[in-house]
Amino acid sequence: MKPVNLISLGVVILIVGFIIVFLGMMLQSQQSQNEKHTKGSNVKVAVGGFFGPIPFGFGNDKTLMYVVMAVSVFFMLMWFILPHLR
Repeated sequence: MKPVNLISLGVVILIVGFIIVFLGMMLQSQQSQNEKHTKGSNVKVAVGGFFGPIPFGFGNDKTLMYVVMAVSVFFMLMWFILPHLR
């Protein structure tokens, strides 16, 4: 692939990601306005990232952590595999 195509693909992926996050915030905001406010909340969170090529993650829900780690491992494998496909 040409570098220009990869840059365009990266920009499109970033824009789609921002749109998904924005829609998620809007839907969550609308849902919280429709529900009665309760004293406690049941928010589930998981975050992942990389230290170099090594994935890490933390969260308060086991299922979400499995998803985050699976996505992180997928991107780590792509990081290792894609340079060798030329």
